[in-house]
Amino acid sequence: MRTLDDLDVKGRRVLVRADLNVPLDGETITDDGRIRASVPTIRALAGRGAKVIVCAHLGRPKGQVKPEFSLRPVARRLGELLGQDVAFATDVAGPSARSTVEELQEGQVALLENLRYEPGEESKDDATREAFAAELAGLAELYVGDGFGAVHRKHASVYDVPRLLPHAAGGLVVAEVEVLRRLTEATERPYVVVLGGAKVSDKLGVIANLLTKVDRLLIGGGMAYTFLKAQGYEVGGSLLQDDQLDQVRGFLNEAAKRGVDLVLPVDVLAATHFAEDAPYDVVEADAIPADRQGLDIGPRTRELFASKLADARTVFWNGPMGVFEFDEFAGGTRAVAEALIGSEAFTVVGGGDSAAAVRKLGLPEDGFSHISTGGGASLEYLEGKTLPGLAALED
Repeated sequence: MRTLDDLDVKGRRVLVRADLNVPLDGETITDDGRIRASVPTIRALAGRGAKVIVCAHLGRPKGQVKPEFSLRPVARRLGELLGQDVAFATDVAGPSARSTVEELQEGQVALLENLRYEPGEESKDDATREAFAAELAGLAELYVGDGFGAVHRKHASVYDVPRLLPHAAGGLVVAEVEVLRRLTEATERPYVVVLGGAKVSDKLGVIANLLTKVDRLLIGGGMAYTFLKAQGYEVGGSLLQDDQLDQVRGFLNEAAKRGVDLVLPVDVLAATHFAEDAPYDVVEADAIPADRQGLDIGPRTRELFASKLADARTVFWNGPMGVFEFDEFAGGTRAVAEALIGSEAFTVVGGGDSAAAVRKLGLPEDGFSHISTGGGASLEYLEGKTLPGLAALED
């Protein structure tokens, strides 16, 4: 992929596809990690005299203009982080966007309104998507793909626009790809992967692929209960995907055949119901009461997982160990994170809820080798899939 160094940007209009999909409480940004991650590329372009046009999505408005998904609060925060005003276009590629771009001077930055307000952005119809891409490309002379969290989507701004303009990868995408290549092509062992989150079905492909590559696979979070059930254990009212039991049994057999140490919880925090203040007991993972549900891994599992990480040289972690949004059930996620902080291993946090948990729990981000901005994109890369946004930048 070409990089920013391969583009002559001075005085030219550069469209930057960023990932600014941040959580909002009304107009208050509750986690600005993705905005902060986008700043270096935007600042570098502005510093070299580009007229920078940033485009991004927020939430899932599904082709409709919905005020609660406006990027206006993001424009304000981006301006604060850049230390300069960021002009805001009230549409994506219409009159406001065109006039905002026309007024840009060298070194100035504008942000377009939510890409997903436009039906063409996510359209599965190639002609519809390409027509919108042509409008977007018409605003600029060059394109920089820097929204790693969206590169696994075949969307207009990610896949079609770079085929219409001279293009390069931004610094964030370059850094993410370098990390992922290290996880797949030059892995120092022992290589340990920690997977959590709610559903096994979200990670079928990556589990299948990782079983051919890792030394240990630690499973926590809601998905662990399907693994426990597949071994014949009672899981009570815990999150369960019955339709994945055969698939999971296959994973357990494959791990045994390949000598992969697949580690499951040995105890859990079993609560009476799903709530922050729900009463709970620590119970054996193979004996969860029928009227309880597991909301976090237990203290012995935390120690077990930490011991399995202690001698690792490479670690990839994706997915919380419990309902980290509830303080009482955040201990398992904290324990895994703390086992990685300061480790001598190359440690990668795979974006999404894992990255959000690191920030919510107040843990030092520089305690990890890398925190990805794209959970889904990271998983699909590790699964071995071709990511449309990266393929477009490589052309």
